[in-house]
Amino acid sequence: MKIYLVGGAVRDKLLNLPVIDKDWLVVGATIQQMLNLGFKIVGKDFPVFLHPETHEEYALARTEKKIAKGYHGFKIFSDQNVTLEQDLMRRDLTINAIAMNKSGDIIDPYGGVNDLHHHCLRHVSKAFTEDPVRLLRIARFAAKFIDFDIATETLDLLKIMVTQGEIDHLNKERIWQEFHKSLKEVHPWRFFQILLDCNAANIIFPKINIQQAKDNLKELFFTNDALSNFILSFVHVNIKQLKTSCIIPKLYIKHLQCYQKLKKFMSFLKSDLQAEKILNLFLKTDAFRNKQRFLLLLNLYQKQYNSNNVIIIILKNILDACMTINIKNIIINQPVAEIPNVITKQRLIVIQQVIKKTDI
Repeated sequence: MKIYLVGGAVRDKLLNLPVIDKDWLVVGATIQQMLNLGFKIVGKDFPVFLHPETHEEYALARTEKKIAKGYHGFKIFSDQNVTLEQDLMRRDLTINAIAMNKSGDIIDPYGGVNDLHHHCLRHVSKAFTEDPVRLLRIARFAAKFIDFDIATETLDLLKIMVTQGEIDHLNKERIWQEFHKSLKEVHPWRFFQILLDCNAANIIFPKINIQQAKDNLKELFFTNDALSNFILSFVHVNIKQLKTSCIIPKLYIKHLQCYQKLKKFMSFLKSDLQAEKILNLFLKTDAFRNKQRFLLLLNLYQKQYNSNNVIIIILKNILDACMTINIKNIIINQPVAEIPNVITKQRLIVIQQVIKKTDI
């Protein structure tokens, strides 16, 4: 039995980046041997185990054969005769097909170290095209490693995956998972750029102008916050269109919808601070129940439009003042039918008081 550190952990270690998760590969072992050593089996499709003390993942070396379309269209072969080189060959990119033994020696049968030095994202073998998720992963890696370029022959394979319909079998949850991760990366707009380069944008995001989304994000992003970057990407998109043609979760669509409402109200507010308009803005954007989101949306608006700092500060102060109203006390002391009216009156009074104290 031999154990190797593999995948992203080795890649990041060689790039002098923090190693977040460690994946271990076990060569020459059986399932029963792993169980006898106290490992707990957790893999459904192939043997993956949790270490009894560290709880890190240990997988038996395996190969696979494509038998159907899509991410799950593989038959997995795993036994003690599968070699390290055979296991590494099934991986996506050369930079992810590097192993390290317990002595720290590097095993690099497919040139991953050289590609790291030359900042190149290159496929290991032509089997790369068999797994449609790899198109999304390489787009995410492009967002993560901003000075890495995709090898020409690898980009050609991505285009083949698109023309052969392999990516048509991606499920929405996996698309969102990879996209969401990319929104936290250093240059998230590059995820969109790769989809455009390999002609996958209209398939992954049907009827959505991804060129515009890329341009928005490239110009405006200023944080690694996924929600902020999502909103900046799709600020131009019609909500109905997004709901019917995309893979975005309902919660994120709700966030975007609130931001679009904020934009609409801000165009009316300007320096004309009216209590009714401000209260309506808070209600439409659900600011009282989700204050942190409203503050995030304000910051995004200020970033996108280089908005007047004074108005932003005033709105924050008004919201803080409104939050001091004792809603529970109103509920206890007022007839049920009168509660909404009393709360509205109290909020309008507070808003007017803050406006009167404001000098703009």
